[in-house]
Amino acid sequence: MQQLRPVLNLLADGEVHSGESLGAALGVSRAAVWKQLQKLTHYGLSLESVKGRGYRLPGGLDLLSPEAIEAGLDSAARNLLRELLVRDEVDSTNARLLARLEENRGHGVAMFAERQTAGRGRRGRSWISPFGGGITLSVGWQFSGGVQQLEGLSLAVGVALARALGEFNVPDVRLKWPNDVWCRGRKLAGVLLELSGDLTDRCAVVVGVGLNVGLRAENVEAIDQPWIDLNSVCPGVDRNRLAAVMLNHLLPLLHTYPERGFAAYRNEWLALDQFAGQPVRLVSASRDWCGTAAGVDETGALVLEVDGERRSFHGGEVSLRRERHDT
Repeated sequence: MQQLRPVLNLLADGEVHSGESLGAALGVSRAAVWKQLQKLTHYGLSLESVKGRGYRLPGGLDLLSPEAIEAGLDSAARNLLRELLVRDEVDSTNARLLARLEENRGHGVAMFAERQTAGRGRRGRSWISPFGGGITLSVGWQFSGGVQQLEGLSLAVGVALARALGEFNVPDVRLKWPNDVWCRGRKLAGVLLELSGDLTDRCAVVVGVGLNVGLRAENVEAIDQPWIDLNSVCPGVDRNRLAAVMLNHLLPLLHTYPERGFAAYRNEWLALDQFAGQPVRLVSASRDWCGTAAGVDETGALVLEVDGERRSFHGGEVSLRRERHDT
């Protein structure tokens, strides 16, 4: 896919370009241009042929650029970031960084991808990642202490994402336990943490984030839950600027989390709780629990009021849903 980046850069403006002008800009024949254009449709891009004039990508593309992302980093993030990678297509950014961490070369690495072919979410679900339709990001980090010090990290990441979105005045952002960012009652972003290591010794984590920016109609048929994208509520957000601001919040969080822990983020999470005080159902493999959502405790565990008692539930293979009562 990387060899298609030059033609994508030319078509990204959404204007009509003739085969002749594309060939001249790329230094190839019109036949070679046609072959490249044919490949674009394979990646889910809607190439439009304008009779007698040329080709265009309707709506254009806001392509990610490592230079543009780096330009938006603040000094703290810049000092913590060891390597910034932008890929046009990968199987999974999380999988790539997990492999790097196993080779001891993933710490402080941030990888963005325009498209994932095997993106994944919680509970074995796939994550839809069409080309240029969102922000797909993974960050690798190593910790000298054990996994126990990372309790509540996925919730803290949600707070960091809410802060980043706040810089763009995105309205009605809420957090849904344990890993989702919602907007206007629908899912805007998801978080997937994958950890390796020891309970008390060295460990590593990959923080994966998928955020919907501008999903096209042909890309959303497989999504099996209510969703929303950023363009629906806050059009015109520059993806490179958004990518940089996300790193500005995520990298310092990872750097200081062993000392600060979830306690530093709990009150902010509670203030953004999507289901606070509402009847909910917690679904697990063994049984369901119905109760009233009562926030989260100091470790990030979900707290439910069940039959007059407060019960705590930790993340894992569980799903939290609003409980609807017929009237």
